Order: sequence, then structure tokens, then C-alpha cells
Amino acid sequence: MADRAVGIPIVREGLPFVAGLGGAGVLAGLAGWGIPAAVLGGLTLFTAWFFRNPRRVSPCTEGAVVSPGDGKIIAIEEGYEPRFLKDDATRISIFLNVFDVHVNRVPCDGTVEDVVYQPGRFIAANRPEATLSNEQNALVIRAATGAKVVCVQVAGLIARRIVCWVASGDRVTCGERYGLIRFGSRMDLFLPKGSAVRAAVGDRVKGGQDLLATLPIAMEATCAERS
Repeated sequence: MADRAVGIPIVREGLPFVAGLGGAGVLAGLAGWGIPAAVLGGLTLFTAWFFRNPRRVSPCTEGAVVSPGDGKIIAIEEGYEPRFLKDDATRISIFLNVFDVHVNRVPCDGTVEDVVYQPGRFIAANRPEATLSNEQNALVIRAATGAKVVCVQVAGLIARRIVCWVASGDRVTCGERYGLIRFGSRMDLFLPKGSAVRAAVGDRVKGGQDLLATLPIAMEATCAERS
């Protein structure tokens, strides 16, 4: 699948917000409304920054699983995953606040087996119950190693729109951009048994760049840029 957001400093989904606020700010300025114009100008800059789309370099270790989003790791837990893996798994949860990059990244090389959207509530994304209760979109990937990895975009208290650019059957690459969640969210990553976790609760991570784990039967390979 072609990475649709390559080379664009602001993701396309953010452009209407930036243009709308910027246009309103210009009109307010032309009307002589100084304070509203300044407020709208500040909101325009913040919105453009929120939808920023940075380049990232991903590790190319076979079996590498990188962070699917920017944020803070708030949980690493072992347990049964009943919906997609139907087996014991490791869940790594990453909380994205409004100041983090919200472009989401594919965690590993592989093929998309399924994309499952679930409508739901908008509980604060850093609460445990958000994993099952909130609006979410799950990406089920059959990794190049043969293992199955699940990456879930979870809407938060403010977020109301999950965007996903991939479909079942797409070949995806570690670190490739695949979607975003607007204005606050969480990413849940489910890894199969035997995965070696290389991160800890409290770590700040960058999507598509920071290594979170390696899947079973991983081998070293040469690194390259995924951007």
C-alpha cells in the first residue's frame, strides 16, 4: 500500500480545520476585530501543529514492533485477548494527549488480515475501561514472521473521529503511516505469546520510531528509513 501521507507536513484531514480557522481569523482581522482575530490566529497555529506529520526512521530488525503512536506508555499487561487473537497476549497501551503527534503508524511488516470498527463511548482514554468501551478501530496484521499483531485506535474524551487508510489485504511496512485520531486518544497494541517487550510503563515513545518489542524468531537486518 502506498503511504498516502509521505512528504505532507500537515495530514490532509487537518487541512479543512486549518483553512477554516485561518479564514475566519482573516475575516475577523479585516473587520477590525483585533482580539477575535488574534484568538483565531492562535487556534489556527495550534491546529496546524496538532495535525503535523513528521518523518520518522524505523528499525528494520526482522520481527521488530515499533510504537504505533506518540505518547506515554500507561500499561503493559499480560492476559487473554478474546476478540482477535483468542489467546494469551501482551497489551501495551499508549496515551496520546492533545500535544502529541496523532498520526498513527503500522507497528510491524506484514499483511492486514482485517480492519474492525466498533462504535462506542468516549470515556477518557487513560482509563482502563476505555479498552473495550470506547469507539475504536482494530487493525489485525499477520506479521512477516507469521505472528499475529493487533493494533487498536481508541477514541478519547475529546476525540470523535478515527481515520484509517488501510484495508484488509493490504501489504504494510513497519513505521508506515496508516491513520490518525483527532484531538486526544489512545493506542492499544496486542502482541502474541513469546514476544520480547523492550519498553516499560512511563516511557515516552514516538510512533514509527521507538522499538516496543520483538516478535518470536526475530533476526537482525539492515536499518532503512521509512518516511
